[in-house]
Amino acid sequence: MGQELEDRDYVDEREFLKRLRAETRLVSDCFRDERFETFDPPMIGAEVEAWLVDDNWLPAPENEAFLETLHDPLATHELARFNFELNLDPHALPGGLPKLKDQIGKLWADCTEAASRHALKPLMIGIPPTLIQDMLSEDTMTPSNRYKALNERVMAVRGKPTQVGIARREQLALAQNHLMIEAACTSLQTHLTVNPGEEARLYNAAQIAAGPVTAISANSPFLYGRRLWEETRIPAFEQAIGIPSFRARDGAKVGRVTFGAGWLRKGFMELFLENLDGHEALLPIIEAAPPEKLRHFKLQNGTLWRWNRPIIGGDCEGTPHLRIENRVTPAGPTAIDMVANAAFFIGLTRFIAALETPPETRMEFAAARANFYACARRGLGASVQWLDGDLHDVQRLIYDQLVGAAQDGLTASGVPEHEAKAVLSPIRERAKSGQNGAAWQRSWVNCHGRDFQGLVEAYYGNQQGGRPVHTWRI
Repeated sequence: MGQELEDRDYVDEREFLKRLRAETRLVSDCFRDERFETFDPPMIGAEVEAWLVDDNWLPAPENEAFLETLHDPLATHELARFNFELNLDPHALPGGLPKLKDQIGKLWADCTEAASRHALKPLMIGIPPTLIQDMLSEDTMTPSNRYKALNERVMAVRGKPTQVGIARREQLALAQNHLMIEAACTSLQTHLTVNPGEEARLYNAAQIAAGPVTAISANSPFLYGRRLWEETRIPAFEQAIGIPSFRARDGAKVGRVTFGAGWLRKGFMELFLENLDGHEALLPIIEAAPPEKLRHFKLQNGTLWRWNRPIIGGDCEGTPHLRIENRVTPAGPTAIDMVANAAFFIGLTRFIAALETPPETRMEFAAARANFYACARRGLGASVQWLDGDLHDVQRLIYDQLVGAAQDGLTASGVPEHEAKAVLSPIRERAKSGQNGAAWQRSWVNCHGRDFQGLVEAYYGNQQGGRPVHTWRI
């Protein structure tokens, strides 16, 4: 959720905007002076959000005790006391994906051991089916100045309760005086470095890839006991914040959690200017740091949750770098599955970006956006408009074309062919069988009934077994 706020920090909207403008000018100067680092090959990284559940397979609000026992600098708290986050080390892309898998495996074994000391179990999943609406409240918010301030500001800016309405096979409609439904949504966030001058091509490619990546990785079909979208995290997160800021060129409303307003024309600076002029300061906290540290710039960017988020790493005192943070993929089901999801995003994005004809000239932005939400709603059952202009069944498209494209994108980036093929194998097998995490959860309920505790118990057993989700039995 971003940087913590200190007691010495204070709120001043006018001063925050002044500092945000000054720091945004510094970033613009960095682009002008070509000060951003170049990576060859690219670097990758990831963050994994997860849950704690008790012996009854219900979410357990014990992250502070768990994290104290775990005592690992790579683990930290998240918005709700049910959640924690693992921040993985960055690696060069060649060889980096197996290293991410190994690190997740080691950290997860440590998490399992630490949780067991409190009669708990860690769980990687988009939304746990046993989550009950009353569990998420201000009482179960992790004690944090940032989270408290964020909740207060969201509700003050909205001026009315958060309205949540999600429907597909079943419906969910509720109103809440807090943003805690956001904590229901746990994800895998994949980071990919971007070299100066290639921001527009890579970012637009990431936007095009977002639909198929969401479809193949979907793992969140239930929320509060209702069967909703295949990746219910997407509408739940968007509605948790639910603050529209402006309209895009095509008239669509653009909120703080968003797919975006249009194709990039030149680079990330367009998005950072949008941060400045298109969205009010959600946390106008004044921090004691020189402008070169970009603390206010990063705070503003950290309260805009684009599904593909532009990131500046480092600051203007040193050599900053650029990267894309992909936020569309859910946590779980296993380390193998998550690294496959990351590899599919990275490989497909780099393949699309390298096409001779700029792909954004072959697809309307509205089509990429429609693909994304169709894939979140229907998963592998979605239809998408692809770069050839035709409508495709996304499952067949992934199997016939996109796994191979992602493999080519990885090998062109220096990943050995055998490594690229191996790490993408679960994607191909999911597309062949139609079984991702969401499909497995739905099938389990169809077979065994709405025993969500039994579902989580079976899911956890499979997760701890480590086999990819396409091999799971019902």
